[in-house]
Amino acid sequence: MNEKSVKHNVDQELEHLRLHIDAIDQQIVSLLSKRQAEVERVVQLKKAHNIPVYHPAREENLISHRRNQGSKAGLDPDYIEEIYRRILRQSRAEQTAQMAQKGIRAGASILLIGGLGSMGQYFHQWFANAGYQVRVLDHKDWPDADRLCQGIELAIISVPIELSVSVAERIGPHLPADCVLADITSIKEIPLNAMLKAHQGPVIGLHPLFGPTTSTMDKQIVVVTPGRDSVGCQWLIDQFSAWGSIILQVDANEHDKIMSIVQTVRHFATFAFGQFLRRKQIDLPRTLEFSSPIYRLELGMVGRLFAQDPSLYSEIIFASPERCTLLREYLDSLTKNLDMIEKGDKEAFLAEFNKIAEWFGPFSEQAMRESTYLIDKLIERF
Repeated sequence: MNEKSVKHNVDQELEHLRLHIDAIDQQIVSLLSKRQAEVERVVQLKKAHNIPVYHPAREENLISHRRNQGSKAGLDPDYIEEIYRRILRQSRAEQTAQMAQKGIRAGASILLIGGLGSMGQYFHQWFANAGYQVRVLDHKDWPDADRLCQGIELAIISVPIELSVSVAERIGPHLPADCVLADITSIKEIPLNAMLKAHQGPVIGLHPLFGPTTSTMDKQIVVVTPGRDSVGCQWLIDQFSAWGSIILQVDANEHDKIMSIVQTVRHFATFAFGQFLRRKQIDLPRTLEFSSPIYRLELGMVGRLFAQDPSLYSEIIFASPERCTLLREYLDSLTKNLDMIEKGDKEAFLAEFNKIAEWFGPFSEQAMRESTYLIDKLIERF
C-alpha cells in the first residue's frame, strides 16, 4: 500500500473516531441537561421547605463516590473530581439564583440604614429580589425616621464602623418592639453592645465575609454573633441560608480577636508591601516577565487591595485600639528579625524557620495542596 493510500485510510479512521467522540459529547451534554432538570425539582422542594442550598456532607460524599468510580474505570480521580466540582458549583449557582427569589418573610418591610452605601445597595437588591419591601434611611433622612420605621420587621445598620454606635443609639427609639435590629460591621462586640442598649427587641450581629462585588452568595460565609432573642432572629439567618450562605455562629469577643489576625494584620502587611514597591518604583510589568506563578498570585493579591475603596481598609485597620496594639506587636516582630538579617545569621534563620514549620504542622501540607491548585489554575489562565 502506497503512502497516499495509508494517509487516506488514516484520515478515514480519524474521521470515524471523531464522529464517535462527537456522539459521546452529545450524550454528555444531554445527560447534563437531564441532571439540571432534576436539580430544578430539588430547588422547588428546597424553596417549599426553606432548606439551605449548600449541603457540604452530601457534596463531599458525592465527590468521593465519583472519584472511586473514575479510578475503577481507569480515569484519573483528580480529573473526575475537578469535573464534578465544576458541575456542583454550577448546580449551586443555579439553585442560589432561584432561591434568591425566595423570601422567608416575603412582603415584610426592611429598613437599610446607610442603604446608599455599596453594601447597603448590595443587600437592597437581594432583599428586594426576594420579595421584601425595602426602605432606605440615609444621613439626610433622619427627620423622617419615625415614618420609615413604621411596621418594619428588620433594621440593618450598614454604616462605617466609627458611626455604628451612634447610629444604633439614634435608631433604637424609633423601632417597633418586635423588630430585629442587626448590623453588618466587621467588628462585633462594640456595635452589638450598643444595639442591645438601644433596642429591647431582637438583636443580632452579622459580618458578611464578602464585598459588594460578589455576584452570588453561594458558599459565602456570614458570621452571626447572637445578641438577644435568637428565636426572633432565626428567620433572618434562614434567609441567608436560603441564599446559599454558610452560617458561622460565634461569640462577638472571639470574632473580634480572630478577625484582628484574619483582616487587620493581613491587610496592613499587604498595604506595607505595596507601599514599599511604590517607594522603590519597582517596574511591575517587568517583574512579571521573570515571575513564577506563585509570585504572580501574591502580587495579584496586593494589586487587588489597591483596586478597591481605601476607606474600607482604613475602617478595618483603625477599627479599635486593640487592633493598633496588635499591629505594633507585628511591626516589633519584624524589627527583631532585622538584627538577624544584618548579622547574616543563617543558622538563626533556619532555627526560627523550623520552629514555625513545626508550629504550622499539618496545615502546611494542606496549604501546599491548595496553593498548588490555585497556581495550576493560574497557569491555565495565563
